[in-house]
Amino acid sequence: MVRAMDRSARPETVSSVYPTPHTPHPTPPLLPIVETFHSVQGEGLWTGVSAYFIRLAGCDVGCPWCDTKISWSTKPHGKVAVADLVQQAQAANPFMVVVTGGEPLMHDLTPLTQALKQAGLRIHLETSGAHPFSGQFDWISLSPKRFKPPQPEIYALAHELKVVIATADDLAWAEAQAARVPATTVKLLQPEWTSDDSQQLVFDYVKQHPDWRISLQTHKFLGVK
Repeated sequence: MVRAMDRSARPETVSSVYPTPHTPHPTPPLLPIVETFHSVQGEGLWTGVSAYFIRLAGCDVGCPWCDTKISWSTKPHGKVAVADLVQQAQAANPFMVVVTGGEPLMHDLTPLTQALKQAGLRIHLETSGAHPFSGQFDWISLSPKRFKPPQPEIYALAHELKVVIATADDLAWAEAQAARVPATTVKLLQPEWTSDDSQQLVFDYVKQHPDWRISLQTHKFLGVK
């Protein structure tokens, strides 16, 4: 005798007969890193403050006076997982983490900054603004360059405008850049390190224009990173 099918029984689903393939965890984000180190911020408004630096590789701005040309190419530098960068920054216990380069905005900084934020760290960005903005920051230091001007949207986000001065022509460029940032943005002129003339230019200009401040690379005077 053939038994009638129990219609109250729940039929097997396709997934119970043929289990779905295991979905692997996403690969942790990796970034090309030139170096990481714990020091103090050497320039700008936050000079002298304990800072952990994450220097990313890659830059296409090409400043002739650049003192970190080793960062221009990503090829010589290994990639580091975001989780490892966060762990290193936490271990240093700095007041802030500074994401710099190279030009850090050549990379999507969202995963890195999200992870640093989740770890309770304060995050600063040093950028020329030449690439689209990404990430979450407590402080943005915009240092625009004539060789590759900033993306328009970055100006409104700048907490600090830091313009390197090599010649008198750069002072006019600085004023043009200052006209594009909010009134609350701190405005700084930084002498080009190898030029004695630029130091005098900046000194004289700031005396006559009190809305500007001088930014010096104090880490070079101290002989530290």
